[in-house]
Amino acid sequence: MQPILPPGWARPKGYSNGIIAEGRLFFLAGIIGWNERQEFTSDDLLDQFHQALLNIRAILDAGASGPEHIMRMTWYVTDMEGYRSRLTEFGAIYRQVFGKNFPVMACVGVTALVERRAKIEIEVTAVIP
Repeated sequence: MQPILPPGWARPKGYSNGIIAEGRLFFLAGIIGWNERQEFTSDDLLDQFHQALLNIRAILDAGASGPEHIMRMTWYVTDMEGYRSRLTEFGAIYRQVFGKNFPVMACVGVTALVERRAKIEIEVTAVIP
């Protein structure tokens, strides 16, 4: 993986602007914050984010991969202001689960997700060398 930062640009915080990678592509569906039995244990955005990351980690592990192979993440959030107001907490949970691996990312505010109780859904693309 080779992060790309154009000359003179400020380094982004918590993500990369661009990445060049070679290997096998590993695509993860939109992952939400319910447990392995497809049950929500919380309606809190931060709790669901934490569970979604754990779910992503489990899928990566099952595919002989890990957070270091994630190249792209797209987050769909139903409460953008709730997300913005807790950025520090989101960052701490992200680093706890994934370490200091910062793929290209986008965070999109949406009005609803397919699962009515879901507050966040995360799509992932990984590249396994």
